Amino acid sequence: MLAAILYFIAINAAAFVLMGVDKARARRGDSKRRIPERRLLGFGAAGGALGAMAAMRLFRHKTKHASFAIGLPLMFVVHAAAIYVLLMVLN
Repeated sequence: MLAAILYFIAINAAAFVLMGVDKARARRGDSKRRIPERRLLGFGAAGGALGAMAAMRLFRHKTKHASFAIGLPLMFVVHAAAIYVLLMVLN
């Protein structure tokens, strides 16, 4: 259980940082070093949707892209439901 909690903390922190780094690179116009959208969404799908959504709102990054504006909240709902079901099964 502790490992799962640490995993979700780490993956959400990583997703948050990646979104921030990508925004900083976008502001500088560093298009060669931008983080691919597939990677950002992958971190969200791997459990970091909450961190990515927080970064999206804080940094105002990718807010107009439907895959982020709709996809990340949807991923979060799926993750929350899965965690709820797992907790109910384990208890």
